[in-house]
Amino acid sequence: MAMNKTLLATLLATSLSAQASESFVVQDIQIEGLQRVALGAALLNMPVRVGDEIDQQDIAEIIRSLYASGNFEDIQVLRENDVLIARVTERPTIASISFSGNSAIKDEQLEQNLDASSVRKGEALDRTTLSSIEKGLEDFYYSVGKYNAQVQAVVTPLPRNRADLKFVFTEGVSAKIEQINFLGNEAFSDQELLNRFNLNVNVAWWNFLADDKYQKQVLAGDLEALRSFYYDRGYLKFQLDSTQVAISPDKKGVYITLGLDEGEPYTIDQVKFRGDLIGKQAEFNALVPFKPGDTYNGSEVTRLEEGIKRILGEAGYAYPQVTTMPEFDDENQQVSLVVNVESGNRIYVRDIRFTGNNSTKDEVLRREMRQMEGSWLNSQSIETGKNRLNRLGFFETVDVQTVRVPGSEDQVDLVYNVKEANSGSINFGVGYGTESGVSFQVGLQQDNFLGTGNRVGVSAMMNDYQKNVSLDYRDPYWNLDGVSLAGSIFYNEFEASEAGIIDYTNESYGTSVTWGFPFDELNRFEFGVGYTHNNIGNVPTYDQAQRFARSIGQGDQNELRTDDFDVNLSWTRNNLNRGFFPTAGNHQRAFVKVTVPGSDAKYFKAQYDVRQYFPLTEKHDFSLLMRGRLGYGNGYGTTGDSDNILPFYENYYAGGFTTLRGFRSNTAGPRAVYSNFNGSCGNNGCVTATDDSVGGNAIALASLELIVPTPFASDEMRGQLRTSVFVDAASVWDTEFFYDSTVSERYYYDYSDWTNYRASYGVALQWMSPMGPLVFSLAKPLKDFDGDDDEFFTFTIGRTF
Repeated sequence: MAMNKTLLATLLATSLSAQASESFVVQDIQIEGLQRVALGAALLNMPVRVGDEIDQQDIAEIIRSLYASGNFEDIQVLRENDVLIARVTERPTIASISFSGNSAIKDEQLEQNLDASSVRKGEALDRTTLSSIEKGLEDFYYSVGKYNAQVQAVVTPLPRNRADLKFVFTEGVSAKIEQINFLGNEAFSDQELLNRFNLNVNVAWWNFLADDKYQKQVLAGDLEALRSFYYDRGYLKFQLDSTQVAISPDKKGVYITLGLDEGEPYTIDQVKFRGDLIGKQAEFNALVPFKPGDTYNGSEVTRLEEGIKRILGEAGYAYPQVTTMPEFDDENQQVSLVVNVESGNRIYVRDIRFTGNNSTKDEVLRREMRQMEGSWLNSQSIETGKNRLNRLGFFETVDVQTVRVPGSEDQVDLVYNVKEANSGSINFGVGYGTESGVSFQVGLQQDNFLGTGNRVGVSAMMNDYQKNVSLDYRDPYWNLDGVSLAGSIFYNEFEASEAGIIDYTNESYGTSVTWGFPFDELNRFEFGVGYTHNNIGNVPTYDQAQRFARSIGQGDQNELRTDDFDVNLSWTRNNLNRGFFPTAGNHQRAFVKVTVPGSDAKYFKAQYDVRQYFPLTEKHDFSLLMRGRLGYGNGYGTTGDSDNILPFYENYYAGGFTTLRGFRSNTAGPRAVYSNFNGSCGNNGCVTATDDSVGGNAIALASLELIVPTPFASDEMRGQLRTSVFVDAASVWDTEFFYDSTVSERYYYDYSDWTNYRASYGVALQWMSPMGPLVFSLAKPLKDFDGDDDEFFTFTIGRTF
């Protein structure tokens, strides 16, 4: 019998053959052209089986089913006698994916986008999907103002039905905003409204928050800010009637026209509450920021709603609904506010869990909690627990989630998720100055020893001016009441001349014990006792040092020995939003130390330090840091005929990364003065001054630092980097210095005058590296004195602000 092939259908023609074909019973099914796809898998996608009677409509369904499998780009269905033959061309397999020309979108983001569309290496290539991806990417570029952008998917065939896929980007430049026009505004000028926009025209270089490149998302935020601007000034019926964005013919310029309906300002008639007030109406009334006759303010209404939610949250109502509905009196231009409160169910905490603490023990986190299991949920206690974890300094990030308990309407679990930071640090510093050369130091500290939350520090430093061995230990929870216990033992050899100070040596050793007592969540007091032995060699002969030697009865000697016992008291208030790169809050510490009677040196020292962070943006990516220090020390009582003064080896100094950047460590301050009465200078003697730094008994430091996002840093790295621009100022003076205005010396001036300050400016970069915090700074003096050593570049490991 003659073989007769009849073409039934082809996908390429997108329709069935015009030739009519009568139905038949399928005796066999064959699929030709399979390479990657298994025969069994292809047969499963066919809606017919051997023995079925099929017609033209069934064949169309076969084509649709095979094509829907996503494996084929060309399908033909034929009949040979009673055998059904499907001739297919498989889609090529993606061998590789690459990108070219993309700078606005990172490769990682593109890969995630493609993966979500099932376009990945090893999968079949769907050209229709590529078209939608091309359009989606171009739409993204249009939304950020790049109207000339083009995205093309280039497919390169390879042997064995494979293909290379390459996305070629032509991004172009962002369209610049040429003009922003307002129509319908009478109460406020165009400039007043433009000042509220991040998108703007002719942006000045110092306005770093503004942008003259068009972006759709930024415009949406600006429009919302415009609404808030009017609502905050009483224009409760303000409407944005139209938003028109026109593009210039070359697609490089954008003209924005906004049609406004301002309405009239409304004043407040009254504020009423209704709903489930749970007996808190008096507290709600205290939050109302309006009096009758006040102008309506949308931001104040939002704060009122948030305050009500906070009160409810502290009482265990975790999911309250608070809405404010206005009732208008258009005749009198007044509005009554009806605040509807739906408190919902009171929620209890079943369990508190911690995740991410791979090294830190559970109990270290749990003891910082103020929310108790089994009690009602208190939003303030939850936030306090989060803040306390942040202030530990053990974690880069701390997040808390409230998870409903399945099957329960009034129970939740709290899950604190932490990302551990490197709590250990190697204290290694390198500095270079124009006169100081290279210096370095090294040490080791572990703030979270073995995950216990205890601090252990071991330091064995050796450099040009110091040899030091010390052991420090601190247990922040020595007992269940939160009393801490700390202790230290040290041995130190100090060569002052190599540290930028006048030449003397000090071999000292000692120990101390400190107890800490929490006062409340923010304040803490510490009390300590200590012992220090000092063996001063090569006692300097300058006036300030000799006055101290005479005060303890050891004048005109080349060696001094002192055994001093002291008591100290300190107060710390920590309100920082986190211990790791804070951006808001303040940290204050006041400290006083007094040697007890019977010590060889009778003196006291008092010091106050403060750090205040002001966030400048909602996301805290811009913050302002203000730092300050005040310190004073002096002797008390008399020894023989001499008043006791502060030992010269306890003096304050300025210069270096922690006090005054741009100056070499310890070199900014009073100089050594020598009085000569041997007759060679006449009956009145003579006074000479050198450039040797000797410090003073009083200090004042101030620093202003603008924290900015680190340029070119990825989102992942920005949490580990901090970039800032700073101005430092410092004054060190000696209140016991007697100034002789008749002396004319190069390095001689009134060292008792606190207004003789130094100042510097520069930039700094801090990085929380795997080995600990690294700090780089470049600084130049703004004001200095003759003999000061400047230090342009410093590099330090182990300390951050």
